[in-house]
Amino acid sequence: AMATAGPRSFSAAEVRARCAQGACLVSCHRRLYDLSGFVRLHPGGEQLLRRRAGTDVSAALDGPPHRHSANARRWLEQYYVGEIEPGDEQVPHRGAAGTAAGTGRAVSVGCPRSRVRDGRGNHCLLPQDLVDWQKPLLWQVGYLGEKYDEWVHQPVDRPIRLFHSDVLEFLSKTAWYVVFMVWTPVVLYLSWVSYTSLAQGNTRLFSSFTTEYSIPVHKYYFPFIFLLGMVLWSLLEYLIHRFVFHMKPPASNYYLITLHFLLHGQHHKSPFDSSRLVFPPVPASLVIGFFYGVLRLLLPEVLGLSVFVGGLCGYVIYDMMHYYLHYGSPKKGTYLYGLKAYHVKHHFEHQKSGFGISTRFWDYPFRTLIPEETFKKEA
Repeated sequence: AMATAGPRSFSAAEVRARCAQGACLVSCHRRLYDLSGFVRLHPGGEQLLRRRAGTDVSAALDGPPHRHSANARRWLEQYYVGEIEPGDEQVPHRGAAGTAAGTGRAVSVGCPRSRVRDGRGNHCLLPQDLVDWQKPLLWQVGYLGEKYDEWVHQPVDRPIRLFHSDVLEFLSKTAWYVVFMVWTPVVLYLSWVSYTSLAQGNTRLFSSFTTEYSIPVHKYYFPFIFLLGMVLWSLLEYLIHRFVFHMKPPASNYYLITLHFLLHGQHHKSPFDSSRLVFPPVPASLVIGFFYGVLRLLLPEVLGLSVFVGGLCGYVIYDMMHYYLHYGSPKKGTYLYGLKAYHVKHHFEHQKSGFGISTRFWDYPFRTLIPEETFKKEA
């Protein structure tokens, strides 16, 4: 076999020149990483990384403000481009903010690696993978058995192909704006239908049990019923994420592992695959139709529709927020900034907690809140 070329060497002057041109290169001891394609995705914000361009971040990885997890350090290795020339290394600066995604305990990067090239033509030192990325993954993951759970929770920065069929592959991908374009008109139309139906004054609660004590539902109640639907969706979002998406499939069951990867495992393996961050409309319509049927059985027709349309609006907001939490760069100190950092922690370190996406509210009563990090003050 042909020998693979060794890592390239960079002088400090070359690193400074590339950073001056807009690149974001950082070093960890002598190892050099190009984070230019990652800066907007960093949970600490783009400006935080930009300020660290051209510097050594080895101390910053241990925090404060964050201790970067094993997955974060493994993630950093994907951007490895070469070595700093001997004598040009910098002394790590203590107390500066970190540069890789995710948080957790500090560990070394050391692990069995093989040298490969990423999609940008850079040399990367990464663990030998258990699947063939040149082939569709959906039919491979079931064979991982007991290794699947650990493998699927070691995220990578590369797109995933699920199916052999180009048609199925196309249907499994969705741009974020498609969800907004498909479901927003439905929400607006059903809201109008619900309000005008309530305005007729024929809707009464408990009318199927008693006429004497039934309660009229006025059109002015519609905003509150709509909000109730949104609250119920937020609970449903939490329950589905925790108990369906994060079920641990039996290691011996090929089909349940495959199903888990199709539903959610793919997202944890490649959390920044932009075409797989929102729910495709075709399967979504089947799930949405199911919940509409349940509400029709439990509530009077117009009342059930009003709750349903609020829940549907909650779903659209959730999907848009989920995409933004991965690809947006919210301003530090804002609600979305904290939520982005919280969600990235779920991906990189706390996969068994932090199940709230559009809100952390339900993590409190269900006791799955990701704990805040603490650091001992230096003497």
